Amino acid sequence: MAQVKMYTTPWCGFCHAAKRLFNGKGVAYEDIDVDGDHETRAWLREVTGQHTVPQIFINGESIGGFTDAQALDRSGELDRLLNQP
Repeated sequence: MAQVKMYTTPWCGFCHAAKRLFNGKGVAYEDIDVDGDHETRAWLREVTGQHTVPQIFINGESIGGFTDAQALDRSGELDRLLNQP
């Protein structure tokens, strides 16, 4: 199973939706709370070009946020990514 990291904040509705998506698939993920963590938020902007959360990484590659993960799920691509070692 792939390694999943999710950068979130506790008050973000899209973060909660992303967690529900991955929990529903039975996927373990590392939830990294970036609320007030300006250094990590700056790094995320640099790496992803985005300032929003969640930011989801599978095996070290950014897949975007919740709507991106949802689109990948609908196309079947998310399952393929998650099944990579």
